[in-house]
Amino acid sequence: MSKNILICGVGGQGTVLAAKVLSQAAISSGQKVMSAETIGMAQRGGSVVSHVRIGEDVYSPLIPEAQADIIIAFEAAEAVRNMKFLKAGGLVIVNKKIVQPVTASLTGTSFSESTMIEYLEKTAGKVIAVDTDQACKDLGSSKVVNIVLLGAACNTGLVNKDEIKGALKLLVKPDFYELNCKAVDYVK
Repeated sequence: MSKNILICGVGGQGTVLAAKVLSQAAISSGQKVMSAETIGMAQRGGSVVSHVRIGEDVYSPLIPEAQADIIIAFEAAEAVRNMKFLKAGGLVIVNKKIVQPVTASLTGTSFSESTMIEYLEKTAGKVIAVDTDQACKDLGSSKVVNIVLLGAACNTGLVNKDEIKGALKLLVKPDFYELNCKAVDYVK
């Protein structure tokens, strides 16, 4: 059985690291993994989408439309933008925080987090909205949003916390390992 996980956000939020952690966790547990990133103007706050496909029957790194089991969205508007990938009955784990796009700022318009979350709740099979601002405050670092959201994914049974922590040990600097483990465990 394969697992298709789409991770989306904007540049600088750690989507690529999250994909590497998921991939490493699967590889360490003996599973076949294919992954790819599509990065558009990431250094300027542009969209970043990572595809992670786990399983023996996976032959391409890109998730076809309507085949993602889960979307992990580091920003609510990016979750909405990528809904075409979610399969019927799929799960969306989303950061409640909205990152206003430059185009919205320039035109004097804005995106509402409640509007985005409401849309996701109507469209997705299940939505878990995470207050990452509070998580970062509680954990004492703004650099763990990606790992907090991966921890929320672990609570669904789709991903294993111990495997994620093992991957973190290989991929993050030793000084940040304990903080990242606390981030994995943050969402109950």
